[in-house]
Amino acid sequence: MIKTSERATKMQASPIRKLITFANKAREKGIKVIPLNIGQPDIQTPAPILEAMKNFETKVLAYCPSQGEEGLIKAFSEYYNRLNINLKPEEIIITTSGSEAIYFAMLAICDVGDELIVFEPFYTNYGGIATETGVNLKAIRTYPEKGFHLPSKETIENIITPKTKGILICNPNNPTGTVYTNEELEMLVEIANKHNLFLISDEVYREFVYDGQKHTSIMAFESCANNLILVDSISKRYSACGARIGLIASHNANIMEVVLKFAQARLSSPTIEQVGAKAGAEMDVSYFEPILKEYQLRRDAIMAGLKKIPNVICETPGGAFYCIVKLPINNAEKFAKWLLTDFNYKGETVLVAPAEGFYSTPGLGKNEIRLSYVLEVPKLERAMEILGVAIKEYQAIE
Repeated sequence: MIKTSERATKMQASPIRKLITFANKAREKGIKVIPLNIGQPDIQTPAPILEAMKNFETKVLAYCPSQGEEGLIKAFSEYYNRLNINLKPEEIIITTSGSEAIYFAMLAICDVGDELIVFEPFYTNYGGIATETGVNLKAIRTYPEKGFHLPSKETIENIITPKTKGILICNPNNPTGTVYTNEELEMLVEIANKHNLFLISDEVYREFVYDGQKHTSIMAFESCANNLILVDSISKRYSACGARIGLIASHNANIMEVVLKFAQARLSSPTIEQVGAKAGAEMDVSYFEPILKEYQLRRDAIMAGLKKIPNVICETPGGAFYCIVKLPINNAEKFAKWLLTDFNYKGETVLVAPAEGFYSTPGLGKNEIRLSYVLEVPKLERAMEILGVAIKEYQAIE
């Protein structure tokens, strides 16, 4: 038998999507499955985006420039400037999703065997992309009792080695919903400057910050400008996950030069979707006001439901639309599968993401799940009712 690569062997299945087959089989049996596993919003994609793509006319659907369409790059630059983030067009490259932006960032700053510091639990695809690029993630644990906020400066500095090339954060955080404070970001900037490290900030959920908190972009710290790399995407901001348009940005001209070579190697991002993304980037910020209120209602609904379930632990997330939930069971992955294969409550069940795949330290997250609150409030309330019944039943047989 011909063997696959070591990289392929090490690659984990996505905890977000690995149970989809079981969910589909449950649906075939007539069971209604409420999806809480994936950040696929049910908010309608804004009309200007859809209309721009629908009205796009051309006789030849041609390649676009590898760095992205000029009009889209300009629109993004103006979008950031409205947020007091000074990014010139030449400091932005369009990517095929935020995921590709992470690929490009890792490839640009790391050789095979180099290290990036992350804080676990972290977005699971960081692990997958690191495996594919040959990068080692050095994970530092964060704790729900502290709202998953960052550890001390000393803790971070203690794991820096000659192989460490940078620090990767997601702010607001997926999967915890944590919004990092200015003090935390200042600490990371100090570490990056002191140890000559890159600081990669995934800010896909920038607009989704609750309870009057304010999001601070890492790009606001000019003292570290040459070390900063921004990753972004339209997927969640405009409920346009299928468009697969993201970007990578940096004030560091050398970084942008090498990223452009990676972009040229994959030729270009999709043309029509960039037309839609431009329309989104040009929208007035007032679009986000009702969206933000709706997501806060959804967050409050899921937290109220979780509080009714005995011995469930979950800190209230401050941003994004995810939370990590500690369950009073031993194995969340077995439980998540059982929900789809052996359980239903009045013809319904829920699809969740086992949280073990959001950690890299063996054994962590084994009794945790990640929930995504991207559905309407009544669906979330029903899902929490079902989850409560399921946990009680499962405890009796585990």
